Amino acid sequence: MNIAVLGSGTIGQSWCALFLAAGHQVVAYDPDSAMEASIIRFIDSSKSALQSLGYEFAGSTERFQFSQSASDAVRGAELIQENAPEKTHLKHQLFSEIEPFLDPRAVILSSTSGITLEELQAGLKDPSRIVIAHPFNPPHLIPLVELLGNKATDPLVMGRVRAFYESLGKVPVELKKSVAGHIANRIQAVVWQEALHLAREGVASLEDIDKAIANGPGIRWSIYGPNQLFSLAAGDRGLEAFVEHLGPSFQSWWSEAGRVEFDPKTLEIVRDYAKQCGDDLEAMKAHRDELLVKIIAAKIAVAKGEPEE
Repeated sequence: MNIAVLGSGTIGQSWCALFLAAGHQVVAYDPDSAMEASIIRFIDSSKSALQSLGYEFAGSTERFQFSQSASDAVRGAELIQENAPEKTHLKHQLFSEIEPFLDPRAVILSSTSGITLEELQAGLKDPSRIVIAHPFNPPHLIPLVELLGNKATDPLVMGRVRAFYESLGKVPVELKKSVAGHIANRIQAVVWQEALHLAREGVASLEDIDKAIANGPGIRWSIYGPNQLFSLAAGDRGLEAFVEHLGPSFQSWWSEAGRVEFDPKTLEIVRDYAKQCGDDLEAMKAHRDELLVKIIAAKIAVAKGEPEE
């Protein structure tokens, strides 16, 4: 398949690596010529991880091209993964530039995390061809893709898009209505809000709060979501029994959850913790990705019924 990737920052580079690893033809667009070398470096650095996940063409750049012209990049493309900066007017400018050159059946997949589908559609003469396809960082590893269409979306498009991401080994989920932040980021935001609140109240340090999440619910969440996990915890009657047993406690905790603002006190807590984390962010990313690959590979193996090594 011919795919155009518009915008070559962190998300765009990650998409390029994945699409190429899956054997697709990729043309990446960015107005900055220096991004070509940056993309190629990222493709090379992601090779080992993607090979571990079974992608046959991981690290290959034979099917890769780079263009500083968005209109040239989309010519002949069946799918366009759009990752332009999160500014509506910039995305509209990009859409105006590419729309006259799009294949009649081409679909635009927007990685936006904060702009609504209706706002995106306003920048196109044919709003039926665009859907939100929001990944979770880093997209070349994390399976989740949040999909959103609406009444203006071509009914056949959502099926095509879902099938495409599933062919990559992704796990697409479909939102039934537009909401700022989609699903996963909203849940993350609430968890972070309470983490900061607990730190502000002196309940625990951010370091220990991170440890509590990473070594407790975080491990379970990599297997099932909270609704499934609570069902497992309640015996034969599942989630209904859980609500009967612990619902009042949860409702009490909800009412006590703290609202947090990024005021001087919160910023001081965040700065202090950032200093503890150190400056070697690249090493942290490498460690994250190494463990992500092992977790994802294990889940894939179990789903296929393969024996554990």
